Amino acid sequence: MRRRSFLRAAVIGGGVAAFSGGLWTGAAVGGPIRRVADSPYGPLLPADDNGIELPEGFTSRLVAQSGEKVEGTSYTWHDAPDGGACFVDGDGWIYVSNSEIEPGGGVGAVRFDSGGGIADAYRILDDTRRNCAGGATPWNTWLSCEEVGYGYVFETDPWGAKDAVRRDAMGSFNHEAAACDPVRKVIYLTEDEPDGCFYRFRPDNWGDLGAGGLLEVLVAGDGTSGKATWAEVPTPTPDDGDTPTREQVADAKHFDGGEGCYYAADKCWFTAKGENQVWQFNAADDTFELAYDGDGELGGVDNVTGTSFGDLYVAEDGDNMEICIITPDDVVAPVVRVNGQDESELCGPAFNPAGDRLYFSSQRGTSGSSSGGITYEITGPFRH
Repeated sequence: MRRRSFLRAAVIGGGVAAFSGGLWTGAAVGGPIRRVADSPYGPLLPADDNGIELPEGFTSRLVAQSGEKVEGTSYTWHDAPDGGACFVDGDGWIYVSNSEIEPGGGVGAVRFDSGGGIADAYRILDDTRRNCAGGATPWNTWLSCEEVGYGYVFETDPWGAKDAVRRDAMGSFNHEAAACDPVRKVIYLTEDEPDGCFYRFRPDNWGDLGAGGLLEVLVAGDGTSGKATWAEVPTPTPDDGDTPTREQVADAKHFDGGEGCYYAADKCWFTAKGENQVWQFNAADDTFELAYDGDGELGGVDNVTGTSFGDLYVAEDGDNMEICIITPDDVVAPVVRVNGQDESELCGPAFNPAGDRLYFSSQRGTSGSSSGGITYEITGPFRH
């Protein structure tokens, strides 16, 4: 494995966009990634009744299954649950979850009370295509992204009180994930193509994506680190058959299969599954760097999230079906391993406001079919 320093710059604590109007930040100290057998929580124990291996002190709960009513509600959980996020709701919280199917797509939500009990479940977006990942905004909306050619971003209300709105100015391409940078007032976007690009959207009015804005693409040469610049995408919403956004700027930098995207304290981390890479963009000085490259504890890098402690959590598409932690001192180790679901992928990792519950989905569950998706909750002494 080629190893590089994963977390470069020291950053200090914060909150979560969906929780408090800020974004998560955490401590991070440079050093080479090292592969270890155990996470900071200790080794994984034998699988529990849900087939999930966890460290001591952690437990799992099945929250929802595709095609079945969410317990105590009238909502039938959607097929192929994918990207997700948590939002504060009074003393409780809401977990939103995309549906990566076509046709249909959309987003569902589960509302939890202060004790973690399920209080409600409902739909917040319908009739879209392959809603894969996305991102939470500081103004408490969920950006749900269509992973199809000439797909769009839809801004949704986690409470379901307001209609979802398609945000054309954010571009028409094979969208994957989004991450908000409240300092520079931009939104970073990944593209799931073998020659996908890394974009940023600059809204004309921060907090109002309906006011329009400027879509730009990263221009950074062919190297694995260096100075980055941004170029305007001439036609952000090409029609089918027109030149795709990723081909409109000759010097745009390309990434093989852009996936998860996470911002904290001037850094935006994003994954490129095609070559099993994690990249870092330093927004403070417009530099980029390949942070993780090659075979190791991580495989099939996909969705990514983080905590105020400074830990990152990366979900795997296939491989060992793990969610791995990457610590501030560059330890990479599994904290969740799902057994008996080898034809699935893990997605949608997100923490509740208190940071002691982690939600995620196995998109195709034990059946290997989109209709077999399972959404879980892991409770335990997470560092936060």
